[in-house]
Amino acid sequence: MNRTGLVLEGGGMRGVFTSGALEYLIENNIEFPYIVGVSAGACNAASYVSRQPGRNKAVTVGYAGHPEYISIKRLLRHGELFNMELIFDDIPNKEKPFNYEQFFTSAQEFYVGVTDCLTGETLYYEKQNLGYDFNRILRASSSLPMVAQPVPYDGRMFMDGGISDPVPVRRSEADGNDQHLIILTQPYGYLKTPAKRGMWYFRRKYRHFPGLIRIIENRFRIYNETISYIKNLEDEGKALVIRPEQLYEVSRTERKKARLEALYNHGYEMMSRYKKEINKLLSR
Repeated sequence: MNRTGLVLEGGGMRGVFTSGALEYLIENNIEFPYIVGVSAGACNAASYVSRQPGRNKAVTVGYAGHPEYISIKRLLRHGELFNMELIFDDIPNKEKPFNYEQFFTSAQEFYVGVTDCLTGETLYYEKQNLGYDFNRILRASSSLPMVAQPVPYDGRMFMDGGISDPVPVRRSEADGNDQHLIILTQPYGYLKTPAKRGMWYFRRKYRHFPGLIRIIENRFRIYNETISYIKNLEDEGKALVIRPEQLYEVSRTERKKARLEALYNHGYEMMSRYKKEINKLLSR
């Protein structure tokens, strides 16, 4: 019997598309035995594994207008655009409690990818091997250079997993999955272009992290090659890809709730279109 992996791209606030898509899975009791994600994709997957309907919408769309959630002032003072303490401590532990018991007792495998700043390699951590350090790894996987600080863990410095492995389908394959449901946060045909503006400053700022510099310089190649690889999997019938048809003008750092809610609803609706195909994937 084939095994199906759920593979999740990041994308900052565009991740509300994934939130909506996963909400459909929760409401319809559709459970994937294996999940791998990076950045916002991994954050959204956590509430999917903990089986908390409505939580992803509450902690993204619901907090978008919070004065401390996204703040240029905070970026200038503390070097982070998103309030990481609020997102990865206050919200899950106090304001919108995360169901740790359900999360850790779930039989689903869940891997989160992070980028090692020194080597540039992607490392993956499975939920059962982390315990309550899981929030730290989620934070690291969501820490984009220039707008967040590196996160220390186990003698390493980590940043956004989507830098080195934007859509971790190869990890899903390496872990024994023959087919994949892949949720992307960019429309069909999107490709990255080489980073040019500000690279001199980036190299200077991260001069002690050669791997991070190398990955950023080649990020467009890594992303575009991954999208090409996913297209081949689609053509071979090994992957079902859910992607937005439009983004409703939502940017990586979007704060307008109306736009975010529209993209969230779009994700829900797009996933619902593929109910038969999803059930077929899981029954093979």
